[in-house]
Amino acid sequence: MKVSSVHFVLKGKSDYKDLAPVFPDILKMFLEAIDQMPEEEELLQMLIELNMIDIEQNRKPEGYNRKGKIRLVFPMDSKEFYLKTFGKATELKPIADKISDMLTAANIKFEIKENDRVEYD
Repeated sequence: MKVSSVHFVLKGKSDYKDLAPVFPDILKMFLEAIDQMPEEEELLQMLIELNMIDIEQNRKPEGYNRKGKIRLVFPMDSKEFYLKTFGKATELKPIADKISDMLTAANIKFEIKENDRVEYD
């Protein structure tokens, strides 16, 4: 199966806790872009709060890995997060660009790595 991804690797002294000011906006924008916004505001706030608890304590958050064409993943073994799709890489570009703008505005140091069309078993 073909997988496309865009990775946001935190650089220098940037860490999970630095995502706190922008993570709620990133998650909301992401959910809207993939058409997975919860119908009830309480569900959205719960998703944000569960992730923010970890972020504020400088721990890896869960992200958003529910069923959907695009996922927001925080891997266990590195200080990064990434968007992954089992569809076309072009679906990731508008979302990745918005996240990049949000991180830049928040003065978070990061590097973008694209991992287009990785083979998955």
